Amino acid sequence: MTDFFRALSRGDVTTVGSVLHTLDDPARRALGDELIAHVRQRRDHWAWGSEATALAVAAVGTLSTATKAAALLGRQSIMLADADPEPVVAAARQRGVPWLADLAYRLAERLPRSRAWDGWRFVAGLLLAEKVPPPTGDAFVVGWAQSMWWQRSSDEQRQAPLLDRLRADPFLDVLLPRLFEVDGVGTDLGFGGGGRAVPATLAALAREGRLDRAVLLDGVLGRLLRGDRPGALRPFLALHEELRPGPDEVAVRASGYLRLLADGPGPVAGVAQRALRDADGPVEFESLLDTSRVVLGRPEKTLVRAQLSWLDRLARRSPDRATDIAEVLASGAAHPAADLRDRATALAQRYGHRPVATVTVKVAGDELPPPVSPALAAPPITDVDELVEEVSGLLTPRRSALTVERVLDGLVRLATTERDRLSTALLPVLRRGEVGAWDNMWSQFNVSAQLNGVLLAAAAPPEAASRRDQWSSILSQLLTRSLRPFRGRSAVDPPLQSALTLVLCARLAEIGQRLDGRADPGLLAAPTCATGALDPTALYERLAALGDRPVWRWDLTQALLRLPVGVDEALASRASALGTPAGDELAGWLRGDALPATVPQVVTVGRRERRHTYDFGYDGLPVRRTLVTTAPPEEVADPLGLLTVRARPIGRGPGDSSNLWPALLPGYRGLVAAHLLPEFASAAQQDAQDAATILPLLAECGGAGGPALDLALAYGLCARHDVDRVAALDALLMLAAAGDLDAAGVGGQLGALAADGQVTLTRVVTPLRDAIAAGARLSVWRLLAAALPPMLAASTPPRGTPDLLALGAETARATGVPIEVPGLADVVARGGTSRLVTEARRLATALAA
Repeated sequence: MTDFFRALSRGDVTTVGSVLHTLDDPARRALGDELIAHVRQRRDHWAWGSEATALAVAAVGTLSTATKAAALLGRQSIMLADADPEPVVAAARQRGVPWLADLAYRLAERLPRSRAWDGWRFVAGLLLAEKVPPPTGDAFVVGWAQSMWWQRSSDEQRQAPLLDRLRADPFLDVLLPRLFEVDGVGTDLGFGGGGRAVPATLAALAREGRLDRAVLLDGVLGRLLRGDRPGALRPFLALHEELRPGPDEVAVRASGYLRLLADGPGPVAGVAQRALRDADGPVEFESLLDTSRVVLGRPEKTLVRAQLSWLDRLARRSPDRATDIAEVLASGAAHPAADLRDRATALAQRYGHRPVATVTVKVAGDELPPPVSPALAAPPITDVDELVEEVSGLLTPRRSALTVERVLDGLVRLATTERDRLSTALLPVLRRGEVGAWDNMWSQFNVSAQLNGVLLAAAAPPEAASRRDQWSSILSQLLTRSLRPFRGRSAVDPPLQSALTLVLCARLAEIGQRLDGRADPGLLAAPTCATGALDPTALYERLAALGDRPVWRWDLTQALLRLPVGVDEALASRASALGTPAGDELAGWLRGDALPATVPQVVTVGRRERRHTYDFGYDGLPVRRTLVTTAPPEEVADPLGLLTVRARPIGRGPGDSSNLWPALLPGYRGLVAAHLLPEFASAAQQDAQDAATILPLLAECGGAGGPALDLALAYGLCARHDVDRVAALDALLMLAAAGDLDAAGVGGQLGALAADGQVTLTRVVTPLRDAIAAGARLSVWRLLAAALPPMLAASTPPRGTPDLLALGAETARATGVPIEVPGLADVVARGGTSRLVTEARRLATALAA
């Protein structure tokens, strides 16, 4: 059968079929066993196109059951997307196979939900040949939805219009109801014709009677009520628009439309609102009033404005119910948008509502809970099982700094006392995680690669021998870049690599070398606080416990960098009394010979240079970005680049393991913020997710913030994703509670970024309103008062400025603190009824009061 398998590998369907035609049943079964073994032996070989077709012909022609054939053809390496079902059907007919439909159903169950098109056409061909109903599983329905617009390239020139294809589609009646039930299938319906091709076709089939209009309307309403991602709902909204339900159709579905109006996403609620309003009266009056109370509290201003107009029209048409409508309108007086509050109040008073007089209590400042001290670091790891569990937590792209430190400390403790147990327990975990599988000779100054090397060296001692030369190279290259002594050195140019990368790689190389030494008491640099900070007394006690034992150079360097800023002469004297070089270094640090203050400067940078003609990423980069550069004072060297932050062009990317920066310098949050500003900016300018989530950890750190921290918060408040904006809000509240927030500084940077078009200003409204609700009224007002002037001075104030003016008026009234806003009077003097002028006038009135 050598010729058979050669033909199979070539994708020679004709030869494969001819060989099968000459075999009797015993020979076919024997060949089937060889076929399974052949495919298993070539498990890394991918088959597609004619080869996959030949393999399917062979499976149907030799195997005894649908189960065996499905197991073979359903393998991940068998790509049925371009396989031709016709030769397979012919082979089944020639052999008299009774289970071809069963095979199709089994293959349909194996279709990947995320790539349903892979194999769908092949399965559909088998089903049509057997004239059996289609399966209704999610993946098959998704594949059917994709087949409406995605044809094979050879079919594209001769395919019939979508209307003709769907009209004659044998699957249409069975699968149509499932289109409205499978989550996410709307995404696959949204291609072609601007996303309206399928909706328009379904509506046309309903008009000609091929489809039941009620089934479509009920399906759309059910899908909208269940909800889905916005992109997946758009085709169903388009179908609703194409169907244009009449008053009678809306009336029988009124309860569903009311639910959508109250609870649906903005676009969905808008469709429900228009359907109910245009139907003109099919809704029970009390139900409409109850729903209106909910709608008037929604954040979508267009929706609320339309509901107010609808209620106004109802009150004029039904004067006997005007009082009830007025009470509902009055509930809109609590809306966050001032213009909607005024509109709702005016309408409520027009129809007879008289508000109850209230006493306004001015709040002069923030009402925030007292700051919470950062948590203590977890105790050292002294058990192998606990260490292995913590290592499992490290096998993720974004590692926790405290987890890294605990694991490193545990490794140096246990690798010298429990080496055999550690190797037995740790090695399988690292193998499953493919730790170090992709490291290479160019991974020398790469934090992830070096961490992998240390973990492998602890689990497999021979690994340490293979990495020892690389660790020695790292340490030798950094001999001239020692941190100590910091002052009084000859000038040394800062390195090109990230300071975080240098320090961490040096520490990891050092730790790798200590794993085969004598019993180790642990790392000097192990943090005592969750921020990464190290208590000076704890470091003194560790040095005292070492006695005359040598101190590891980079371990001590990191320990010193984690000490709080300040002078402690008493502890410095005790450290000097130790009579060791490390004790003297600690004493000097505690006497002020630590990291000096840097000189920050706010700068604006542009994009990197275009790399080549097809540099697709270049056009997606922001044109400008505001950053902070720092430099050490004169006559102060910066051998590790800790004090030097350069203005790098946009597009050079964040440094390696940038989320570990706060634990490197926990007492210098302004300096850390400067190093991380490109990453924070990417959250606002490039839609990066999780890029600003370490802002609360940065807020917990100590030290002055300066312009870098102000910019970091401004970028975080304008981030694209909720998780980053929430992190920025948490950091702002933490700093405000601790009295460390420079609200005017943050506002000034925010206003400059918005006026320059670097951020999307509308994103900042929600986190600022949440900050007000949390009690930071005065801080937000000061922030807004500093942010508004540059925006008002812009030739065209950025979109969202009126919202911040309205928020400013609200906080100014709530705090009773007058702050001058330059440029506000000029906007008011323009006159007119634009929202910008209206909200500026409102703020000016609040300040005057």
